[in-house]
Amino acid sequence: MLRFLLLLALLVPSVLFGASPADTGTQEFPPALESYADANLTSLPAILLHRAKMEPFNLVGTAVFILAILHTFFATKFRHMAHHAEETHRQRWWEAVRLAEKEGRPAPRETVSIRGRLLHFLGEVEAVFGLWAVPLLVLMATRLGPGTAINYLEYRLHFNEPLFVVVIMALAATRPVMELAERAMRAVASIGNGTPLAWWFSILTLGPLLGSFVTEPAAMTICALLLGRQFYRLNVPKRLAYATLGLLFVNISVGGTLTHFAAPPVLMVASRWNWDTVHMLRHFGLQAVTGVVLSNLTVYLFLRRDFVGLAAPWENEELQAEAAEQSLHPIPPWVTGVHLLAMAWAVVNAHHPVLLIGGFLFFVAFHLATEDFQQKLELRGPILVGFFLAGLVVHGGLQQWWIAPTLGGLGKWPLFSMATVLTAFNDNAAITYLASLVPGFTDTMKHAVVAGAVTGGGLTVIANAPNPAGQSILAKYFPDGISPLGLALGALGPTLLVGAAIMLLD
Repeated sequence: MLRFLLLLALLVPSVLFGASPADTGTQEFPPALESYADANLTSLPAILLHRAKMEPFNLVGTAVFILAILHTFFATKFRHMAHHAEETHRQRWWEAVRLAEKEGRPAPRETVSIRGRLLHFLGEVEAVFGLWAVPLLVLMATRLGPGTAINYLEYRLHFNEPLFVVVIMALAATRPVMELAERAMRAVASIGNGTPLAWWFSILTLGPLLGSFVTEPAAMTICALLLGRQFYRLNVPKRLAYATLGLLFVNISVGGTLTHFAAPPVLMVASRWNWDTVHMLRHFGLQAVTGVVLSNLTVYLFLRRDFVGLAAPWENEELQAEAAEQSLHPIPPWVTGVHLLAMAWAVVNAHHPVLLIGGFLFFVAFHLATEDFQQKLELRGPILVGFFLAGLVVHGGLQQWWIAPTLGGLGKWPLFSMATVLTAFNDNAAITYLASLVPGFTDTMKHAVVAGAVTGGGLTVIANAPNPAGQSILAKYFPDGISPLGLALGALGPTLLVGAAIMLLD
């Protein structure tokens, strides 16, 4: 890998600033792997060097992709800079207001910090790949011709998965669906008399598994909110707080694998590898359930003393107020039924964009007609995740030239280990999507890559698309902020357990 990065550093400048003019025509790009005619080469460096010489723009596409990955590591820094810029802007406005009052002038109108808003955008992890797709396409149009860039977007790529994610996330985050999921977890918690421990087991077991049906981002939102209300508000000991957070992230990543449409890393490969829900239940279902339950029990056994002070039933005035509000305006079963039918329609027509979007537009009309039983339709989160996946498709389509020979020669356990480790430093959907570009992958290799990607989805905030949502909801319960090291340590044990369950029980 070091030699590959060095090769990029040496050759990319010559590609970008070479003297050859841009081709204004249209060519097939990226070239088919067979066109490289390098079957006689055996070493990875020789293969990569040969392919870089035959198509120098390969290096540019990969260099931009690496810059996008590096950008994800600085997302937190950009958000910190955004908060500082907004605070500075607000202080200057207050100073101007006080000066205007002192001089008897009208107070100036409060404005937003444009710099702060731009930095917030740069700090959105979900926006990174889409943002870097812009310079990539500009460079492609400049070096290979506008026709080639347009042809690449329109005919070489498919954006069915990002569109589906936007629709299914928006549907799953509606009030009827979320209340249905919450009632299911409340029913399980009532078996243990509704104690904090009973809620803890219910949320961390049933919640992630429900993610296979309401999507992982929606499950993360529901579980994080309930954990905050029913558990974290009890002044949980620090080590139990991090262990619970790690469990939540790992279980959400694994719990969405019972179906083929709920987990982004599965969704990105399901159509390419012809994986359906039956396949997922056979190869990931029992394994995921076993891993989730085993992880929860293990953490409880190791930290059971930390639960002692939380053993008494706990009442919350805010929860009681919410329950009273829901009882005054209950959701009719037929409204919830229509929501579930809309989700089923989206799943069945995931690869038919016209029917998918058409059905969603009908649902929006229904949502407006039944607004007495609805909350505001949440689109920001779904659009950001869809934008992330769309940007990933744009970048990933140019990485086959190096990912195929790099991963194609690895065995089952090396692939699993590599996918798990790489997921900690990048979104797991990116790992599986790149793996889907490798021709000749066996079923065993496909299983190993996806198993590693979902197993490592809880090690860092950027490892799985729903993680930032969970962190933003629960961050207020960590006085010093959520430590990346604390999260990694909290998720390490569950990661090993669910990885063993998925790989050994298949």
